[in-house]
Amino acid sequence: MSVPTPSDAPIGYAYKASLIGSAQEFELTEQGLSWRFAGHAGVWPYADIAAIRLSYRPVSMQAKRFRAEITHRDGRRLNLISTTWQTVTLMVPQSEAYRTFILALHARLAAAGSTARLTGGLGRTVYTASMMVMAVLTAAMAALLVRALAIAEWSGALFLIGFAALFAWQVGGFVIRNKPQTYSFADIPRALLP
Repeated sequence: MSVPTPSDAPIGYAYKASLIGSAQEFELTEQGLSWRFAGHAGVWPYADIAAIRLSYRPVSMQAKRFRAEITHRDGRRLNLISTTWQTVTLMVPQSEAYRTFILALHARLAAAGSTARLTGGLGRTVYTASMMVMAVLTAAMAALLVRALAIAEWSGALFLIGFAALFAWQVGGFVIRNKPQTYSFADIPRALLP
């Protein structure tokens, strides 16, 4: 996905990470990334942004939830989530606003000549560990399925097939989208944006 041409007009984004807390507000200005939440505020010049990690982070109440982790060169981090809490039982997607903000941030960084490290998905260690756990679970389910078929336990076999299909649908999408990768300002991974 290509980055749009940056404009000088400020672009904002806000979300509530929890129902009780205040909104976290972000704005792209000429000076840099402006942020404000929990009684704190600041501006990070674009040159001070050292890294961005995009990931897909679904939760039970919102299957289409994405996260951007922005790291300052001194190690501080800001997280942007593509959903916001509206009521006790409702988490609302803000897909278009989130996408617009993330693309504009990348455009501003590119225009500023940023050398920020751009990564997507999970870290390599976490991804490798999750793949190993999935392999063990797959082998265990396959062994149970073979056993169920061998003893003619058809209802058990059908249950295992159904469970495997649900598992592949739920966890497979998460794993596929969150494969570790690096990307450039000109090629932002589409799978990590709503």
